Amino acid sequence: MNPKTPTIGGKKNLITRRSAIKKMGAAAGAASALTLAPGFVRYVQAQSSAPIKLGFQVHSTGIGAAYGRWYDRTTQAAVKLINEQGGISGRPIELVSEDDGTDPKRGAEVVEKFASQHQVDLVFGTLFSHVVIGAAPRAGELKMPYFVVSEGYHVASGSLNRYVFQPGITDVRSQVSSMAPWIAGNLGKKVTMIFPDYAFGHDHRDYFSAAIAAQGGSIAALLPIPPTESSYTKYFPQIPSDTEVIYHVMVGPGVLTFVKEMGEHYGSNRPQIFGFVDSLEAVDLASPGLEFLEGTYFWEANPRYAGPNQTAFDKFYREKVGVDANGASVSDPKDISTYSHMFGCWETLYVIKQAIEASGYQGPADKARLIEATEAMTGFSASNEHPQGDKLFDGKRHQCYGHQFISKVEGQKLSVVHQTSIEDGQYENDTDYTKQSL
Repeated sequence: MNPKTPTIGGKKNLITRRSAIKKMGAAAGAASALTLAPGFVRYVQAQSSAPIKLGFQVHSTGIGAAYGRWYDRTTQAAVKLINEQGGISGRPIELVSEDDGTDPKRGAEVVEKFASQHQVDLVFGTLFSHVVIGAAPRAGELKMPYFVVSEGYHVASGSLNRYVFQPGITDVRSQVSSMAPWIAGNLGKKVTMIFPDYAFGHDHRDYFSAAIAAQGGSIAALLPIPPTESSYTKYFPQIPSDTEVIYHVMVGPGVLTFVKEMGEHYGSNRPQIFGFVDSLEAVDLASPGLEFLEGTYFWEANPRYAGPNQTAFDKFYREKVGVDANGASVSDPKDISTYSHMFGCWETLYVIKQAIEASGYQGPADKARLIEATEAMTGFSASNEHPQGDKLFDGKRHQCYGHQFISKVEGQKLSVVHQTSIEDGQYENDTDYTKQSL
């Protein structure tokens, strides 16, 4: 995937989106935070008592296994709570899980299996972008609603199809657009980027490059890393000496090695460093070798550590999923969660619940209604169902937009130093999936 160079800072949509934020409602704790576009007709709710079968495509093995384990834990907790509260339209959720090995080919096979063997109502949960891109076309061919929790720009870009949604987690283009002004204004404008050499990393390459240029900055070097790389020492000498900021976004089992080797290369004489917490998801910041990160900065979608501004919604969510104030499992303080991503499963499940109930979905014959009901959504207020915070949803792009957080490593913990507005992450885009046939 190699998207076109974007236009940053589109103002055309900001007035309407600013108005939409205000309309999201002051009652942030309301049990249901769904907003529908004007003109959408709610259908009579389903009368069937049969379970709603949800296909959970999970990275149980492969480079996404750490994420997959916490995606599963979060999903199981949300399904348990929804079922305890009466299910979806009075129908219990039956969760059917399949491991795709974090592999694109297997991802497509899993979607096929969900449709033909398990006969699920819809599929959700996919994270790694190359798997989404490999599996989404098959979902479209099968007319299988496919709700991904991936962050990649592939959904909003228009490169997929009308059956694919990303309603519970923001995309990379929005994330980097919202943070580039802070990076340029506080850390530096000459940036070397280190990123994984597949679609997720390419989104960062393309959209952060454009976003930093819009701030008067420039890219000193681009260092793509193969996803199977296990040592990174050969890459660090390629970083230009006049680099002001190293921007890193590494994922997979080699991230701890990456950070340690970067520390060994630079010692105390280093540029400013800004990373995506993807590099340290499921990794204890107190791990030996990570002392080098003290004073560096990270993007977080959902702050790992429960700080002084923790909301009641975040507290509720942590309790249900079994995560303590440090972002670790309550049963094992060494078991660190993937806190900046896994909330997307929780929130996506509640979007699915609300879409099914709004559409009156009863079975496969109603999939078009389900798609249209999801497209009619315009936003979600912070609540127990949406603990990460307020979000806007663009039904034409099938993508949500929310707040981002910049945190600093202090005393082997992450402390939030900046929260972006939803408007900071807006961009111009003419994607309109609603024009595609169902």
